[in-house]
Amino acid sequence: MYNKKFPRSRLSLEAVPQDPTVPLAQSLPKMVLFFTSNVVEPPALIYMGRDKVENEDLIRYAWPQDVWFHVDKLSSAHVYLRMPDNMAWESIPETLLADCAQLVKANSIEGNKKDNLTIIYTPGDNLKKTGDMAVGQVSFHNDKRVKRVYVIKRENVIVNRLNKTKVEKVVDHEQERVDRIKVESAVRRAAAAEKKKTDLELARQREAEKAARSYDSLFNGEEDEDVPRKTGRELEEDFM
Repeated sequence: MYNKKFPRSRLSLEAVPQDPTVPLAQSLPKMVLFFTSNVVEPPALIYMGRDKVENEDLIRYAWPQDVWFHVDKLSSAHVYLRMPDNMAWESIPETLLADCAQLVKANSIEGNKKDNLTIIYTPGDNLKKTGDMAVGQVSFHNDKRVKRVYVIKRENVIVNRLNKTKVEKVVDHEQERVDRIKVESAVRRAAAAEKKKTDLELARQREAEKAARSYDSLFNGEEDEDVPRKTGRELEEDFM
C-alpha cells in the first residue's frame, strides 16, 4: 500500500528493524525465488524475494534491463522479469506480461482476493531508492517510464504452471553484479573491436576504389593525348 508520507508513486511495504551499521553490500547471500515462463522461446526467467527484507537487496542489485512488477496501490511481492535478449520492455508479449502480472497478484495478500487489479511495471534502472524510505519501498526516477497492465481475475492455470517451476536459490548479489559487469564489458569490447575492424576494411575499400578511379582517369587521359586534336575548321565542318 502507498505510504501517505510519500508521493503517490512510492510503493510501501511495512518496515522491519534493521541494523544501520551493517551495509547492504556486506549482507550475507539471500534466498531468491526463481520461476520459468515457457510462453516465450527461449523461456523467460522471473524472480522475486522471499520476503520484504530480501526485496531490498533486489531493488539495490536489479539489473538495469530487468523489469520490475508490483500491484498498484497495494502491498505485494516485488517481481522481476529478466529481459530476454532482443526484447524491449515496452513491447513485452502479452502472454509473458500475463504470467508476471498473475504472479504478482498471487503474491499480494490483499490483491490475491480482489478482481480488476492494476499491475505497474518499469525497468530496473528507473527504480529510485532514498535513505528516508522504509524497507522495500521505492519510487521512480521518471513516472513516464511506468506502464500498466490490468488483471481481471486470478488465473489458477497460470499461477499453478509457474509455481511448478519455482526454485529457491541462494544468491550472492554483489558477486552476481561483478560477474554481470565483467560479461557486459567483454561484450562491449568485442563489439568495439568488430566495429573498428569493419570501419578499417571499409576505409581500405574506399581508398582502393579511389585509387582505381584515379588510375582510370589517368589512363583515359593518356589515350586522349594519342588522338590527333581537330583544328577549329575541322570542328566547324563537323557541324555543317
